[in-house]
Amino acid sequence: MTHTHLSDRYHNGVSIVHRLEPRVKVIITVLFIASNTLVPDGAWTAFALSLGLVTFVCMLARLGAFFALKRSFVALPFVLVAVSVLFATPGLPVAGWQVGSYALVVTDAGVTRFLSILARSWLSVQMAIVLTAVTNIPDLLHALRHLYVPPLLVGVIGLMLRYLDVLTDEALRLMRARDARSAGSGGSILWRAQVAGYMVGQLFLRSYERSERVHQAMLARGFDGRFLTINPHQMGERDWWALAGTVAVLALVQTVGHALRM
Repeated sequence: MTHTHLSDRYHNGVSIVHRLEPRVKVIITVLFIASNTLVPDGAWTAFALSLGLVTFVCMLARLGAFFALKRSFVALPFVLVAVSVLFATPGLPVAGWQVGSYALVVTDAGVTRFLSILARSWLSVQMAIVLTAVTNIPDLLHALRHLYVPPLLVGVIGLMLRYLDVLTDEALRLMRARDARSAGSGGSILWRAQVAGYMVGQLFLRSYERSERVHQAMLARGFDGRFLTINPHQMGERDWWALAGTVAVLALVQTVGHALRM
């Protein structure tokens, strides 16, 4: 059975968000992420407004109010790389631990900064999820190329998205083969780690061989690095209004965020 990307079924919707020009959707997403970056630490009202904007876009796209929210939690563990700000940010001590000769002290400013980083990342991932759910891959790549993203980067992103499901299928076949050949044998952590290492190596070799075959086939068919689409990519009045409205809302978010921190 072929694996299908979970958001594929949302690409062909008929909402006003689906009908927006792909470049507008990409620009709105980038502006939203930039706005979250510029919001001061601890401006929770501004973050709440950004969350409301994502929820509103999801509802306009007929995806459901909690579509992006439910799918964004998978990215939260990656924010733990910023846990060091809890101890490195000067402020009033909140808690502390003695680890050997080192004293780890959590400050109030550190907690605020960490939670703000968490909010920024969480909201940005939500808007990116909405973008990929309402824009098919050829239109998204074409929009990136029209926005002067380097062609090589666009090509790499396109191939990654096209073959991500293929690699997922390959990994699933390897897992089924492992289960079929290891019934009742092994079960220790060492055995599982060894088998997992073999599977990762096999997946890498198969992916490399497939990439060589795909590259030769693409050259034989005259591929010049561009991913074509039948979308005319023409800006309409609706697109300009959507862009202007988003800029106005994000300006309000920035105003509220900086006003509350004054």
